[in-house]
Amino acid sequence: MKSKTEFKHEALLDSSDIQDVLKAISKGVGKGKLEFSDDKDGELTLEPQGLLRLKVTASEEDDRQQFEIKVRWEKSPKAISKTPPKIA
Repeated sequence: MKSKTEFKHEALLDSSDIQDVLKAISKGVGKGKLEFSDDKDGELTLEPQGLLRLKVTASEEDDRQQFEIKVRWEKSPKAISKTPPKIA
Protein backbone atom coordinates (compact mmCIF):
# COMPACT_ATOMS: atom_id res chain seq x y z
CA MET A 1 0.00 0.00 0.00
CA LYS A 2 1.36 3.41 -0.97
CA SER A 3 1.41 6.25 1.51
CA LYS A 4 1.70 9.94 0.75
CA THR A 5 2.75 12.74 3.04
CA GLU A 6 2.94 16.22 1.64
CA PHE A 7 3.63 19.79 2.64
CA LYS A 8 2.15 22.76 0.78
CA HIS A 9 2.62 26.46 1.39
CA GLU A 10 1.48 29.35 -0.78
CA ALA A 11 2.23 33.03 -0.18
CA LEU A 12 2.67 36.35 -1.95
CA LEU A 13 6.31 37.32 -1.41
CA ASP A 14 8.70 39.86 -2.87
CA SER A 15 11.67 38.70 -4.95
CA SER A 16 14.07 38.99 -1.99
CA ASP A 17 11.96 36.60 0.11
CA ILE A 18 11.71 34.17 -2.84
CA GLN A 19 15.49 34.31 -3.17
CA ASP A 20 15.85 33.43 0.54
CA VAL A 21 13.55 30.41 0.08
CA LEU A 22 15.52 29.22 -2.96
CA LYS A 23 18.81 29.62 -1.06
CA ALA A 24 17.41 27.57 1.84
CA ILE A 25 16.33 24.83 -0.58
CA SER A 26 19.77 24.86 -2.22
CA LYS A 27 21.50 24.62 1.16
CA GLY A 28 19.22 21.75 2.23
CA VAL A 29 19.88 19.80 -0.97
CA GLY A 30 23.61 20.34 -0.42
CA LYS A 31 23.53 18.93 3.10
CA GLY A 32 21.11 16.12 2.17
CA LYS A 33 18.24 17.23 4.40
CA LEU A 34 15.28 19.53 3.72
CA GLU A 35 12.98 20.41 6.61
CA PHE A 36 9.68 22.04 5.59
CA SER A 37 7.36 23.56 8.20
CA ASP A 38 4.82 26.27 8.89
CA ASP A 39 2.09 26.96 11.42
CA LYS A 40 -0.66 25.55 9.19
CA ASP A 41 0.56 22.42 7.39
CA GLY A 42 2.89 20.86 9.96
CA GLU A 43 6.30 19.47 9.10
CA LEU A 44 7.94 17.26 6.51
CA THR A 45 11.60 16.22 6.29
CA LEU A 46 13.11 15.00 3.02
CA GLU A 47 16.57 13.51 2.53
CA PRO A 48 17.76 13.85 -1.07
CA GLN A 49 20.60 11.51 -1.96
CA GLY A 50 22.22 9.92 -4.97
CA LEU A 51 21.21 11.06 -8.43
CA LEU A 52 18.34 13.54 -8.46
CA ARG A 53 16.02 14.11 -11.41
CA LEU A 54 15.67 17.83 -12.23
CA LYS A 55 12.89 19.34 -14.35
CA VAL A 56 12.74 23.08 -15.07
CA THR A 57 9.88 24.61 -17.04
CA ALA A 58 9.11 28.22 -17.90
CA SER A 59 6.13 29.74 -19.68
CA GLU A 60 4.48 32.99 -20.62
CA GLU A 61 0.81 33.54 -21.40
CA ASP A 62 -0.73 36.98 -21.91
CA ASP A 63 0.42 38.99 -18.89
CA ARG A 64 1.42 36.00 -16.73
CA GLN A 65 4.91 34.51 -16.54
CA GLN A 66 5.99 31.57 -14.43
CA PHE A 67 8.68 28.99 -13.88
CA GLU A 68 8.64 25.72 -11.99
CA ILE A 69 11.48 23.67 -10.57
CA LYS A 70 10.86 20.02 -9.75
CA VAL A 71 13.42 17.74 -8.13
CA ARG A 72 12.69 14.03 -7.61
CA TRP A 73 14.58 11.01 -6.32
CA GLU A 74 13.96 7.50 -5.06
CA LYS A 75 14.38 6.83 -1.35
CA SER A 76 15.52 3.29 -2.15
CA PRO A 77 16.81 3.34 -5.72
CA LYS A 78 16.40 0.16 -7.69
CA ALA A 79 19.65 -1.63 -8.43
CA ILE A 80 20.52 -1.28 -12.10
CA SER A 81 23.04 -3.53 -13.79
CA LYS A 82 26.25 -1.80 -14.84
CA THR A 83 27.20 -4.47 -17.37
CA PRO A 84 25.82 -4.82 -20.88
CA PRO A 85 23.70 -7.83 -21.78
CA LYS A 86 25.24 -10.78 -23.60
CA ILE A 87 23.82 -11.05 -27.06
CA ALA A 88 24.79 -13.84 -29.46
